[in-house]
Amino acid sequence: MADKLQVCFKLNRPGFSLDVDITLPNRGVTAIFGHSGSGKTSLLRCIAGFEKAAYGHLTFEGQTWQNGKTFVPTHRRPLAYVFQEASLFNHLTARKNLTYAQRRAGHDGPVVGLDDIIDLLGIRKLLEQYPSQLSGGERQRIAIARALMNRPRLLLMDEPLAALDQARKQEILPYIETLKREMHLPILYVTHAPEEVARLADTLVAMEKGRVVALGGLTETLAALDFPIRLGEESGVVIPAVIAEHDPQWQLIRVNFDGGSLWLRDNQTTIGDFVRIRVLARDISLALDGNHASSISNTLPATIDEIGQDEHPGLALVKLKVGSTFFVARVTRRSLHHLKLSVGETTWMQIKSVALVQ
Repeated sequence: MADKLQVCFKLNRPGFSLDVDITLPNRGVTAIFGHSGSGKTSLLRCIAGFEKAAYGHLTFEGQTWQNGKTFVPTHRRPLAYVFQEASLFNHLTARKNLTYAQRRAGHDGPVVGLDDIIDLLGIRKLLEQYPSQLSGGERQRIAIARALMNRPRLLLMDEPLAALDQARKQEILPYIETLKREMHLPILYVTHAPEEVARLADTLVAMEKGRVVALGGLTETLAALDFPIRLGEESGVVIPAVIAEHDPQWQLIRVNFDGGSLWLRDNQTTIGDFVRIRVLARDISLALDGNHASSISNTLPATIDEIGQDEHPGLALVKLKVGSTFFVARVTRRSLHHLKLSVGETTWMQIKSVALVQ
């Protein structure tokens, strides 16, 4: 377990308690997900050492950061923390914010050159500007770069996009994806946004009322019909796939996943690229055969694996298996009855919309 992050905290405050005992992988992005007040940020602050739990045990890469006898202060933990707000030094240019962090770096984490980080986050044109001259997304990219100058072995990100509008979020997300891909740095990423989870997460920790209510790989966890946090219109799955074909006439691409293929809009991808696709439960309808003429271009045979209750009593969630890949559809109980659908039967999925998220 030396390559894992082992976390056990009990924290009690008036009106709130934190009770967490989990082991997390030391790779990729672990999304800590939940609604406001679920304990996400409190957990991250305990991991960072900003807050000391009454009872805590924390080890990272075999090193103990907290137990009954030990409490390693934040500045001695090989981590960096990115806050919601960029919190840059307003009297310093972007470049001087970075060089200040570079001079203070005290960790023995991976050495990454300043120029490499500048190029990784696309901030070279911003270096001589002051924070007041930058957009929110640009300030946050500088804040991430500054955190990386601390040479961390673990990066903590506390809702780094929450203060940004949708356009700025779309601007910065590709840079976080590049960071994940190029740096090979484990990231704990706190968010309440399902679209950020879909785009970034490898592992999902779902929290509610200070407790972990689901933990696992992203694909299988989102496909579980008993996923305890109601996502409503955001319910659905994220599937790894590879670009297999371009159709330039109709500006479409075909992606292969384990069990089949799907058509979706071309976003200037390259054949052979590994991508993620997101299919929402509301965008899948079911039919008894696949021969209906329709505007829907994605129709696949699937086996019904499980039927569960949705938030409304008149609706059901249907878990479907195509090869080794699971989908989730939302249908009415009336449709289930009239189509006589049950677990183990084969049906046809008609997928109205597929989103490329990575």
